[in-house]
Order: sequence, then C-alpha cells, then structure tokens
Amino acid sequence: MTETVSDTAAPALNDKVDDATGDLNAALGIVRTLYMDAEKGRAALECKAEMRMCHSGGVVQGGFVTGWIDAAMARAVMAATDFAVLPMSLEIKISFFRPAAPGLHVAEAWIERRGRSTAFVEGELRDAAGEVLAKGTSTIRLLPRPAP
Repeated sequence: MTETVSDTAAPALNDKVDDATGDLNAALGIVRTLYMDAEKGRAALECKAEMRMCHSGGVVQGGFVTGWIDAAMARAVMAATDFAVLPMSLEIKISFFRPAAPGLHVAEAWIERRGRSTAFVEGELRDAAGEVLAKGTSTIRLLPRPAP
C-alpha cells in the first residue's frame, strides 16, 4: 500500500458512523475516523491501545487488532455505498506480523471487489512508525439498510 493516511475527513460521513457507534468505539479504543473515501471505497481510523487491552506484559490482545481492522473494513463499505447497506461479515482472516503495543495505531481498509450483495475487503493495522502489524481480508454481505 503506497497511500498515506490523511487527517482530513468528510465530517458528515464521520458523524454518521461515530455518533451511531460511540459506545462501541469507546470500548474498542477507536479514537476517530480519519477519513472515508466513497469514490475509492477506502477508510481509516485511529485506535488507541491501552494496557487494559494487553496480555503478556504489553501485547495487545488479537481481538482488538481484529476489531480495528474489521471496523475500518466496514467503514470502507459504508462509505462506498453512501450508508445504504449494513456490512455483515461472513468471514474474516487476520494475519499478525508483529505484536501491537500500547499507543496509537491506524487501521486502514479498502474494497478489492464489490458485487450487488457481497464485497471482498482488505485492511491493515500500522503502528505510529508506519510498520504493518497485521493484515486482514473479509467477505462482507451487503444487506439493505432497513427504513427508519
């Protein structure tokens, strides 16, 4: 991946996601959505790993890493569909390359291929120095968002 994460974001899109899932974001340590790019089907979030999320003297538990990448993949799908679908994970695969430590991390995701009812999405987690800590893929079912 050669693109860099931007501090700019579309506030309207960020508000839709972050306001709706504030408690979940707080539990997962998601600080903010960095960007959601509808045209490219990409999204990134900033995550803060804390000692409460760690085992083995400072290694972030893999479920948090998976959750961060999964949340970025869901945001990429939501951005690309203008929030018209609910992204439901059919399967997720995460490969862990290096341990994540307490501190700030960036989860970034992009749509590799999208059909009418399914999307194939990829993502990764990087530390503050830009090192890739984990990569993931997901097959996501695109369910129509129910009317309010």
